[in-house]
Amino acid sequence: MSDMDQVLADAVAAQDVPFVVAMAGNAAGITYSGAAGETAGRAAQEDTAFRIFSMTKAIGSLAAMILVDRGKMSMDTPVADVLPEWNQMQVLEGWNGDEPILRAPKTVATARHLATHTSGEEYEFWNPDVPKYLEVTGNPSILTGLNASLTSYPLTSDPGTRWGYGPSIDWLGRMVEKIDGRRIDAFCSEEIFEPLGMSDTAFEPDALADRLSAVSIRGEDGKLAPFELAPPPKPEFYGMGHALYSTAPDYMRFLRMVLNKGQLDGNRVLSEGAVEQMCADQMNGLTFQTMHTVAPPLTADVVLPEGTTHSWAFVRTEADQPGKRSAGSQSWAGVCNTHYWLDPAKDVAAVIMTQSLPFVEPPLLKTYDAYERAVYASL
Repeated sequence: MSDMDQVLADAVAAQDVPFVVAMAGNAAGITYSGAAGETAGRAAQEDTAFRIFSMTKAIGSLAAMILVDRGKMSMDTPVADVLPEWNQMQVLEGWNGDEPILRAPKTVATARHLATHTSGEEYEFWNPDVPKYLEVTGNPSILTGLNASLTSYPLTSDPGTRWGYGPSIDWLGRMVEKIDGRRIDAFCSEEIFEPLGMSDTAFEPDALADRLSAVSIRGEDGKLAPFELAPPPKPEFYGMGHALYSTAPDYMRFLRMVLNKGQLDGNRVLSEGAVEQMCADQMNGLTFQTMHTVAPPLTADVVLPEGTTHSWAFVRTEADQPGKRSAGSQSWAGVCNTHYWLDPAKDVAAVIMTQSLPFVEPPLLKTYDAYERAVYASL
């Protein structure tokens, strides 16, 4: 048993995760594949399918980068030039009792602000004003897919002034649809999934149903129990912040395309220059800010090394992490604890995937750290 296998087996034995699938590779191919535990009545294995939630965001950002690469839009295209409904967005400045105090934004939101989570949009899990606003206005959460309108949410800051994690990539996906003319699911299938051979990545789980894993949540007693959670089926529009299902091998094909500077197996989806832009710090001097949870059963605080930034498509590590990833590495995750990183300096990409809540709880982070260290120790 390799050190990586041992990490996975130990994590399941300790119930730090309900089950786990992990892969690692480089530009040339896959170097490790392993799994431990059972889910939905079958052994976890390489072809197990996952709700990847916010791992969808990098795919949505790639879709927009394809249009930037083709000269159809720029990173600094104003959102409202493409989607006039953005002009309805107002900044929530405070409260007069239960009455929201709103004002017009002082800055113009651009595609770059959407891609870097500096647009002013935040999810209800990490800003207490947002669930209150949704409740008092009766506006639906974008995550329900019911009468979903991106204008349901307020802005919680002026665009370009601070990090705030929310449905920005849903807006970016809508910009792609409006500029290109295809629905985002068709665009992604034709421009990304088919060229990259990602045949197990889909907006609806139908074809993956017999391999789809189950979600667990850790209760107050510390034990994992079943929990129903999935992207809304057949929504009015697919949110590129959360909509996809995929597998470890498929997502590795996407990551390896980035390591290969825009192509995989002879199929190019981006120019080399566009990949450089996609992976460069695009925050214009801002940095990632700790995401403080307001929904502890669903997510712990999200804490990253000081000085962490965001590229066009990924969270970007700006300093070498001893025994782990290098400066310039790109990463992110989905809320049910599907995680990935790619390290261009060391030619490494990897995923470690389960389906559990809370997001980034300590037992999961312990497993992720041990797995990452084992991947680098094996190089």
